[in-house]
Amino acid sequence: MDIQVHVPYRLLQGPFIDTIIATKVNPEVAINHYDLDRFPRETFCETGAKLKEAGVRVTLHAPFVDLRPGAIDSHIRDISRRRIQSIIDLAVFFQPVSIVCHAAFDERYYLSAEEQWLKNSIKTFQSFLPDLYDAACPICIENVYESDPAILRRLMEGVNSPMIGFCFDTGHYNIFSRSSLEVWIETMAPYLKQLHIHDNGGKHDQHLPPGEGTFPFERLGSLLSGKHITPVITLETHSMEDYERALGKLDTLTLPFMPYKPSPV
Repeated sequence: MDIQVHVPYRLLQGPFIDTIIATKVNPEVAINHYDLDRFPRETFCETGAKLKEAGVRVTLHAPFVDLRPGAIDSHIRDISRRRIQSIIDLAVFFQPVSIVCHAAFDERYYLSAEEQWLKNSIKTFQSFLPDLYDAACPICIENVYESDPAILRRLMEGVNSPMIGFCFDTGHYNIFSRSSLEVWIETMAPYLKQLHIHDNGGKHDQHLPPGEGTFPFERLGSLLSGKHITPVITLETHSMEDYERALGKLDTLTLPFMPYKPSPV
């Protein structure tokens, strides 16, 4: 079993998909708003069929740009819900083990509106539950701008379903969190189903290979091992050069929570 590797959907519409299949890389297929507008449903069906035939494990990453599933404005919230629903509707083709989404909470943006945001977000994510159960595929909500895990924990508790879990993103934590790694893992452990691993220097979302920035991967490994958590893991580098460097880093970096490596492409 391999870890997942970030792959934009557009790259699967050419010869690169043959490379993915030949090297047995498990893709986290990132489908954005351009893809949804550009490609017909039949194209997604064909891509999913090729990946299924190859026997690779698939996760999906839903669109996130401009989307606010807990928006105060009901029209913005409805558009966000429909965009995420469109990815859930594609699960029949890809049979993913998870779908990663952003909750899009920012304490600076939702100042004095946190409780309304939470109520709206719970309602939005609960609306997906029937289709997620049918697809046997959970949504994993990823931390981005959250400075601490409290609001995401309350969202998980409010939805109250095994079909809604948490994806811990190491790079986003490294930039935006004001809470310790220990607090994040302790708070979110019951819901932690997936990891996005990438690195940075603590200021910009660089998506560097693990070990090239300042994120404490060994400490994360110890915390997860101590709680016997074995999440789905996605290597989220954003260029072929960084991906190839990441493979070398994984040969030397001690990551006790990640016993598997992706294959060279």
